[in-house]
Amino acid sequence: MTVQTFTPGQITIHLTEAANKQALREIARAHAAGIRLDLDESGCSGFMYVLDFVEEAKDGDQLFVIDGVNLYVPEKWLPMLNGLVIDYVTEGVNSLFKFRNPNATGECGCGESFTVEEV
Repeated sequence: MTVQTFTPGQITIHLTEAANKQALREIARAHAAGIRLDLDESGCSGFMYVLDFVEEAKDGDQLFVIDGVNLYVPEKWLPMLNGLVIDYVTEGVNSLFKFRNPNATGECGCGESFTVEEV
């Protein structure tokens, strides 16, 4: 597995080669400028990952440019996402982005949400 990294300051977010290729395909198909990685305070464990296509940054977004993928992340979530690895995997008949967060201290049984201790 190849991991591509961009580090603004001391925050790192990684995209595997598979995730990078899929993100580029989906951005092109949506005619978007990039993808926003956000967190939603919901789910049975506390936080859920949310990916949306975007045309521009919002106030408070940090831009990560990773091998041609513009990834916008709200600055308030950066400590909880530091070291995150985003992969694109096939599980059975489904293909999806999979998140490996070293800050997660727990996940719900279905894997849709996660918990972090205060960072």
